[in-house]
Amino acid sequence: DIDIIEHFIEKNSKRFKIIFIDSIQTLFTTTVSSPTGSVSQILECTNFLVNISKKFNIITFIIGHVTKSGEVAGPKMLEHMVDTVIYFEGEKRFELRVVRVEKNRFGPTDEVGIFRMTSDGLVEVRDTKELFENNLPDAPGSVFCMVLEGNRPVVVEVQALVAKSHLPQPRRTSSGFDFSRMNILIAVIEKTLGLNLSTHDVYTNVTGGIKVADAALDLAFVASVLSSLKNKAFPRSSVFFGEVGLTGEVRKVWLEEKRVKEARRIGFVTIVNHSAVKNIKNLL
Repeated sequence: DIDIIEHFIEKNSKRFKIIFIDSIQTLFTTTVSSPTGSVSQILECTNFLVNISKKFNIITFIIGHVTKSGEVAGPKMLEHMVDTVIYFEGEKRFELRVVRVEKNRFGPTDEVGIFRMTSDGLVEVRDTKELFENNLPDAPGSVFCMVLEGNRPVVVEVQALVAKSHLPQPRRTSSGFDFSRMNILIAVIEKTLGLNLSTHDVYTNVTGGIKVADAALDLAFVASVLSSLKNKAFPRSSVFFGEVGLTGEVRKVWLEEKRVKEARRIGFVTIVNHSAVKNIKNLL
């Protein structure tokens, strides 16, 4: 009951610096007749909390459930009422968690935090390359890519498996990479390199459960597919990033210099980008 919470805070306001509400969908006020978790209840309770926070100068974290589509459950107005919206993301089957700022009235929104869920709680990941076993041998179909999470360059591992298909329509599956973009790049590979993938199943995966929307992943995806198809491994000391056009050209991506600097810092020897490869034909 938000009224009881308000009374408790008013009585002990000097004791509190931070308040956590877990979650906004469980609060209700008797001044609204609709059920707990309804749009009107969420709006009224949030407005209540905002006023309490400003009145007593207390930082308040309001936790909201996330829908299957990845948005905060309840009315979109909830995000407009607060000063900052932070998403805590991650697949429950994987250990990685990403903290991403969606809205911030007091600072930038291009910073992210990357954490690993352990038995002792969340542990910060300073270098994502630490997540991959560097002592593994070179393997066909596996390459590294330098992508941006917010404004931060991070390393992800892209894996592809290209196998002869025995189905009338070959399978295409993608985990962590846009499925439509995957099909476009397969068509670019076939057209530019004259390869026939219509008789092959193609499976691709971004390890760790990370979902990547960065165009720089294009070149790494193409490299992993060609590596698996030709059964030829790229050295694990190499990192790939670049946007691939419909004619097969490799284009420069945003903050490329920052990616190169970070890749050098964490030990990559070979940088494969638009400067090294002008067209995907040069990958073979």
